[in-house]
Amino acid sequence: MAENDRDMSEEYFDHDSWNHSPPKLPKASKIVLPGIFGVLPFDGKRNPGSRSAVSHHVWFTYRTEANQWKLKVGITDSASEFAVGLEGLLDPETYDIRFQPCVVSYYSEEEARNVPYTHDFLITLRNGHRRLVFVRYRASLKKEKAWRHIDQIGAATLQQKIADDMIVVDADTYTRQRRENLFRMWKISEQRDPEADEQVLEAAYRCRTLWFMRDLFPLVSVSQARAFKACYRLIAQKKLQADWDNVIWEHSRVWVA
Repeated sequence: MAENDRDMSEEYFDHDSWNHSPPKLPKASKIVLPGIFGVLPFDGKRNPGSRSAVSHHVWFTYRTEANQWKLKVGITDSASEFAVGLEGLLDPETYDIRFQPCVVSYYSEEEARNVPYTHDFLITLRNGHRRLVFVRYRASLKKEKAWRHIDQIGAATLQQKIADDMIVVDADTYTRQRRENLFRMWKISEQRDPEADEQVLEAAYRCRTLWFMRDLFPLVSVSQARAFKACYRLIAQKKLQADWDNVIWEHSRVWVA
């Protein structure tokens, strides 16, 4: 028995003979949406719609006054970028918003070559002001290298006169609950109800004991469901205030802006 054990202990198996690595598959192509009847196509300079196990890419349709309120396809690189875009769409001063709108080229000293960069989105306000939005996560923004690239991208953008200014947005400020609240505000804002909005806002100004959202419901003649949606629309327009990083419902603390 001892001799058999000694023979087995001296027998070795090559690692690759039993622990095979998974086969390397070809990279999947980007998702390209076919034409949708009655919907304007995505017109970005780069299609960010690749398959990813890390980033949450978002396809959606949206409306702006610049497109006569017709539906248009938009694509974003991440859920946070989508949330920043929704906040832009909810702003009453926004006239148009374009996703992946333009490409600039800047010289990277680290790579010793010209590097192309596609901007996340371009917001055009009603007064004609054009603003590019640069969305990055906090971990990236803490790096000096990232700010060097941002400065170089800003200088290259200024030379091409693509926009009047560019802002940098910390994606980590858009928590999961804030993103969900923005999505609900956006969907509810598409259901216009000026009568309910006016009544709820007037009640908010009159109510000196306003604390919870539900305090407004008995003060208006519209149904509770209409009043609830009106509160969401008014919060989206920043006429009412609430904590965007917590669930917004009838028991939420609200106050007049």
